[in-house]
Amino acid sequence: MKFAEKVYEITKKIPNGKVSTYKMVAEALGCKAYRAVGNALNKNKHWPEIPCHRIVGHDGRLTGFARGLKEKARLLSKEGIEIKNGRVINLKKYLYKIDVVSLK
Repeated sequence: MKFAEKVYEITKKIPNGKVSTYKMVAEALGCKAYRAVGNALNKNKHWPEIPCHRIVGHDGRLTGFARGLKEKARLLSKEGIEIKNGRVINLKKYLYKIDVVSLK
């Protein structure tokens, strides 16, 4: 399985109303390739099945969404996630912890 496919498998497990971070996705894959996670998600052709809008920066900052950050904020707000000034408010409340995975 290619790196991007592994990223997508992890990302599609993030439930509605939750977010995770690029760092957490990379760590679940056993690496520190945070930017590579972002690059893979930027090329995601399977949205909304692969909900890449649910991935945020380590500090809750909204970053890197092909449809634009306003749309990312709108989608997350629609799911009940509080957004202010381009950040998830109270990130810990909405954070989905990803288990370390082993994907072939």
